[in-house]
Amino acid sequence: MTFPVYLKNGQQVKVNDHVYCSPSWSVRDGTPYSVARIMQFLPPEDAPRGDGDKNYLYTRVRLAWYYRPSDVSDRPVGDSRLLLAAIYSEICDINQLRAKCHVVHRDKISDLAGWKKRPDRFYFNRLFDPYIKKEFEVLQSSDVRNLPDHIREILISRYEYVVAEKEVIPDLTDAIRLCVTCEEWCPSPDSVQCDRCKRFFHMECVQPPLAAKPSRGYGWTCAPCSRQHEEEVDSHEVRHPISNTPKPKSNAPAARGRGRPRKDRVQAEREENLLVRHFNMWPFRYFGQYTVAEDTLDPDDLIFPRTATRQGPKFQAVVPPAPDRDAILAPDPDERGGDNTVEVLGNINTLTEAEVAEVESCKRSLTNDQSLQHDVDWLTEVMRRFSDAALAARPLIAVDMKLTMKNEKWKKYETRYIDREWSKDEIAAFEDGISTHGAELRAVREEIGTRTMPEVVRFYGRWKNEKLGEEFKRSRGQGTPSQPVTRQYPTFEELGHVQRVGLSDDEESIINQPASKTPTCGACRTRDSDIWWKAPKGLATGILCDSCGTNWRKYADLNVRPLREDATPTSKSRSNDKREGTPLNGPSAKRARTSGSTPSTPPPAVSTVSQLRCLACLKSGPIGKVLQCKKCQFRAHAGTCGAVVDPATVESWMCEMCQNEETLEASINPDCLLCPRTTKEDRRQEPYPPPDSFLRACKPTEGQGWAHILCAVFIPEPTFSDTSQLRLVEGLSSISRHRWEAQCSVCERAEGAVIRCNDCPKEFHVSCAWKQGYRFGFEIQHVKSSRRELTVTTTFKSETGCMNAIVSCKDHDHSRRIIYDICETNEGGETALQVYCRAYKQAPVGLAHGLLRKARRLDALLSRSSEPSPPVLAPSTPPELRCCYCATRFSPAFYKTANMTGHRSSDGGYWQCHRCKFMEEHGIDEKLSPSSSADVNGVAKDMATLMRKTNNTSAV
Repeated sequence: MTFPVYLKNGQQVKVNDHVYCSPSWSVRDGTPYSVARIMQFLPPEDAPRGDGDKNYLYTRVRLAWYYRPSDVSDRPVGDSRLLLAAIYSEICDINQLRAKCHVVHRDKISDLAGWKKRPDRFYFNRLFDPYIKKEFEVLQSSDVRNLPDHIREILISRYEYVVAEKEVIPDLTDAIRLCVTCEEWCPSPDSVQCDRCKRFFHMECVQPPLAAKPSRGYGWTCAPCSRQHEEEVDSHEVRHPISNTPKPKSNAPAARGRGRPRKDRVQAEREENLLVRHFNMWPFRYFGQYTVAEDTLDPDDLIFPRTATRQGPKFQAVVPPAPDRDAILAPDPDERGGDNTVEVLGNINTLTEAEVAEVESCKRSLTNDQSLQHDVDWLTEVMRRFSDAALAARPLIAVDMKLTMKNEKWKKYETRYIDREWSKDEIAAFEDGISTHGAELRAVREEIGTRTMPEVVRFYGRWKNEKLGEEFKRSRGQGTPSQPVTRQYPTFEELGHVQRVGLSDDEESIINQPASKTPTCGACRTRDSDIWWKAPKGLATGILCDSCGTNWRKYADLNVRPLREDATPTSKSRSNDKREGTPLNGPSAKRARTSGSTPSTPPPAVSTVSQLRCLACLKSGPIGKVLQCKKCQFRAHAGTCGAVVDPATVESWMCEMCQNEETLEASINPDCLLCPRTTKEDRRQEPYPPPDSFLRACKPTEGQGWAHILCAVFIPEPTFSDTSQLRLVEGLSSISRHRWEAQCSVCERAEGAVIRCNDCPKEFHVSCAWKQGYRFGFEIQHVKSSRRELTVTTTFKSETGCMNAIVSCKDHDHSRRIIYDICETNEGGETALQVYCRAYKQAPVGLAHGLLRKARRLDALLSRSSEPSPPVLAPSTPPELRCCYCATRFSPAFYKTANMTGHRSSDGGYWQCHRCKFMEEHGIDEKLSPSSSADVNGVAKDMATLMRKTNNTSAV
């Protein structure tokens, strides 16, 4: 018998209703609500059993969870009403229920735009399995047609939806496929289709039977079609007309119209209350490519998604045949499986009763330590040594346990049979690691540093058992409850037939009196709101207005308005910048289980390690992975700025800009050589480079200048002399002339080097694109096997191919592409930027030293710049050549010119010096003083002045 359950807001909830669920604010740490479906209400876990006439109040509820797309991936999703279903349930405290909501499959909604405008409405069309980390398509079971009638009827009568892979949806929704020979149903794995008549056959019904399907790219024809084709070929009447046969009609659900549907309030309310079939409390079942259709008839068949089993020749070892034993000259005395390789761990079963009694008496005399006498490792080694003594016919009294090392045949060195005692410092470091990392014992082992991984694993088992033992002793020491059990849990008959449950946000999330006299919303910056809510960590203020608070708690949608760049941060804003912990767009943490059907170990304490927010990805991380400059407070992941820091010196780390202010090894001018030059007005508005932007991350160039890491990585030509630490940017002179001369579409200046948008012809500076919030990342393009030898490939997150640096403007949608952020890490802890630079940005240091590489680039530059005619170098006697314009005899190169006036050289021809040719190419009309052409120093000063005016470093 079920009794009505009401929430604190007055809403009645029943089984299969969708609700918001969340623990209190202090436990969930500001994360938004979770969406779930009520499966059943449960009484207290330790309520008396067998009282059939007593109905205890519900204290627990089983919930089927839904995920938000941001919970399972780092990719942002623009639709805050989209959910992912899951075949995953959990038992929670009934007081965690908040309010009702509505979740409907996409195909059951006629007006999606109107549905999303209404409050507390969600929809789903895919399912995520949390165990195999994969998404599946969800379609209505009535749309599945390629099944026998008896299986299809059972499937439709039990389940509302079917879960399958995307590639098998067309096969499931197609018309039923019958074998031409036996007229039985043809499942896709066991059938083959004729390429000409398009009919289906069982592979065993074909004569002779087919052993396997044709390879990809090949077709198969049945016997009648093959015979007909042979007759056409023999009659020489084969024609290949253009086929006008229409495409076979697919029975997949029709595409949704793009027009605006007519608003119908009655239809919308009908869609909310549509009945959904459930079988064993679930409306889904998996029916994909790894399902046997006949298993659906079994009501106990598992409904969860499945993957390919690790069976068959693909996952089996190919063992070569055994060698000829006659060819073996000398057999191995320690042949595997022989008596010499067997180590006896205990032969207690072969001893007599007298020998067993002697073993027990000798064992008690080995040690007086009671804890050691009950230690499993110690007892195992004792029995092994007694067994060795018995097999060797040695007296048992001679067995000694003072030697703590043991010899094992399968190991080349001696090992301890019992771990050495843990010191107090090691135990303290272990417990600190457990509180920080939980059960991630590899990270805990790094915190200790003096223990091996096996020792940490063994100590963790003993430590956990001790904690459970202490908890058990405390529970027994409290004694039995003073009141009888029947009075401890009230029943519905005692308190009425109605139960009110759930938490109220009015009690713990609403701020009645804001601390500030002028409260400001941390998201939209508004100062006018009737109700103020507590804000998650990481915002400028600790409160949200009513609209932002509702959107964040219910829909995880928080449009944060950025701070003004020209605003000077106050001390309060600086302190708020350090409040990290909950990324606004990252995956939200799951709720801790408050109660369940089986007792479990309490979760470890919440990590108290201070977090720093990276300025590149705007995500938080522990100190060490995210570094902070002690001088300018610049913060970034260590992998994105090429920093290798000793853990002991993390607090004193300084960025390279601040280091150079002390060492003066590079230029004191911090301007990036690849960006347009900053003016005095720009410097008045903000310091350059700004410490609160990732553009502060710069690297020295080979000319002792500076270049942004972003510019050096995302402009194709520059390289690094050492990509492990991103040292010394090279190759600025090899950047094409078009990049220097093109105009930026953002700042509209023709200075600096530009790049092109990956998806459109727009060109812009890298720094301008970063300030505008363009998408930066890396994309892996798969390479054909025939071209892998010609292309440099790399692997990132189990994906292998050619890695491309991507910069795309805001006009493009990237939701369907896999683009890795610059701070995203792989299994080894390397960032995507590190992997890309190691594969594509390493200068060829093994072929030549740095000065020779620079000379080769300058040679290539000079050969490109001599377009009309190659320069003729001045001979050893300087007076022979003279510039016809400025009459100088000092120039690194002279060019033949068509001008027949001016100063003539000693050979009777007219020549042009390199300085005058540079002025002619750049349209500079300026008279030169006669003194500047009189010596080499004057010519060099003029060239430096011209280069500064044109900002052209390629004219070196």
